[in-house]
Amino acid sequence: MALPVWVTSCRTLLLFTAAVWILFSSTGCQTLRRGSGYDQESKYSLKKRKSYISCIPDAGGLPVTRSLPLKVSERSLKHLFSSIEDHLGVRYRPGGTTPDGFDCSGFVQYLYKNNFRMLLPRTSGELAVLGTMVKKPQLQPGDLVFFSIDGNKIDHVGIYIGEKSFAHAATGGVKVNNIDEHYFFSRYACAARLITTD
Repeated sequence: MALPVWVTSCRTLLLFTAAVWILFSSTGCQTLRRGSGYDQESKYSLKKRKSYISCIPDAGGLPVTRSLPLKVSERSLKHLFSSIEDHLGVRYRPGGTTPDGFDCSGFVQYLYKNNFRMLLPRTSGELAVLGTMVKKPQLQPGDLVFFSIDGNKIDHVGIYIGEKSFAHAATGGVKVNNIDEHYFFSRYACAARLITTD
């Protein structure tokens, strides 16, 4: 006896929903959604921070270890901002790490590798324990800003570009938002400095 059409449709919808949930929970960041806005700055300042990173040498070859924050030239920093501008509008793709589609941490990882030769970890949570913690009033262009959507963990990251603005990959694609917009203000967790100009 064949199952009624509505039972088959419900089963298909349930399987699709489960697959989407698994996909989002395994990517570097989750789709932005309503959360508690819990401030995790103090929580992350107490975590053991990593003060070094692997970088690809200018001449190529095996990665070398460098101290954080990494000293970069003003020219490299300007190139980062040009790269951000070039990628505005690139579509969001869960797990994406290329211009074919980015998720939030994939976007940061791609830009830092291409502009500073840094080999960053893959997830927002791993990025949040790198470098030096920075208080919100002391943010400088190039710092990473982190958000907690559910209040329990870091699940979104962007690059601070100055004047209270940051670039990030969200469900609408790569874009720039103001850090003091209500949505982001209430979900702001912490910031870290991975680069500094020499």
